[in-house]
Amino acid sequence: MANDERNLETIPAGSLGLIALDSCSELGNKVDQYLVKWRASRHDTHKDNLAFNGYQRDSYLMKAYTPRFGSGEAKGIIKESVRGHDLFIMVDVTNYSLTYSLCGHTNRMSPDDHFQDLKRVIAAVGGKARRITVIMPFLYESRQHKRSSRESLDCAIALQELTAMGVDNIITFDAHDPRVQNSIPLKGFETIRPAYQFIKGICKNVKDLLIDSDHMMIVSPDEGGTNRAVYLANILGLDMGMFYKRRDYSKIVNGRNPIVAHEFLGSSVEGKDIIIIDDMISSGESVIDVAVELKKRKANRIFIVVTFGLFTNGLEKFDQAFNDGIIYRILTTNLTYQTPELLSKPYYINCDMSKYIAYIIDTLNHDTTISDLLNPSDRIHHLLKRYQSGQY
Repeated sequence: MANDERNLETIPAGSLGLIALDSCSELGNKVDQYLVKWRASRHDTHKDNLAFNGYQRDSYLMKAYTPRFGSGEAKGIIKESVRGHDLFIMVDVTNYSLTYSLCGHTNRMSPDDHFQDLKRVIAAVGGKARRITVIMPFLYESRQHKRSSRESLDCAIALQELTAMGVDNIITFDAHDPRVQNSIPLKGFETIRPAYQFIKGICKNVKDLLIDSDHMMIVSPDEGGTNRAVYLANILGLDMGMFYKRRDYSKIVNGRNPIVAHEFLGSSVEGKDIIIIDDMISSGESVIDVAVELKKRKANRIFIVVTFGLFTNGLEKFDQAFNDGIIYRILTTNLTYQTPELLSKPYYINCDMSKYIAYIIDTLNHDTTISDLLNPSDRIHHLLKRYQSGQY
């Protein structure tokens, strides 16, 4: 989507401010570059008006820090005025590459540490900003979104904490269960699926695809991701299949009931390229098991498409699966931390989300609807036409 297609004639809600915490600094820098480029080239007759004061700047990033004491405790500091700003705060709670000193020991930052740093920065704002929007690509504690026994509801509590501190909107991507927004019904909550970026990544890197129901199929690795697969299958005009996991509920391994078998529901996959779509890869055992089952059913190339590639147990299993011909490509976004090792893998395709986030920020700052950004069906169809005509 070209930037000049956006209808941004409305007055900004406030002077734009972007705070990218250390966990999200690389993505934040890319987003800032897009915003600076667009606003520098935007010929708007109102830019000199008082309402557009500070509209064009060399950077929208604001200096914010969360230094720590020797005991491991920390504080939030913002080095410039935020009064009247429309603030967007970006944080990646899954970034395990950052460390801090704890009584002389090096400690890796956990999701809890990142979430506390986010709250510290919000507290440093002190209620002076006109509006605060938190962009948290991987929703904190989103895997603990419902209660199945006497246990905590961490995600709902976290959302309520943020809104109680003055956060007006929360933007996340591919929330594990969007119904968790029911915990903050009076505040803005958007969960965005990067379907367009996935299709763009596949089309850009694989030139011999036949995108029709005779040659391609969408598969959900479990019943929880069915809606995600149905959406993509409907847009692409493909059939959909689903696996469901038979678990041993008499045992608990690593906090979960172990999977006994994967059962498949759907039409034949023989000879078809398969897109396995899910919200995240954690250890990767489940998605590789699904790929193995599909290969047993004589599937052709297998694309694993997930929003968040966490790879908590390393990449060795994926290397082996690629070498064995089980998987063909893996696509994830840069919404979470990516190791240099991952980026160097021959089977890995990185889907950059910085431009999309910049569109969202730019549009929301102008108090304009983002509904067309949330539903990318028209853009996907346009992309497919270009791909099938050989223009992409």
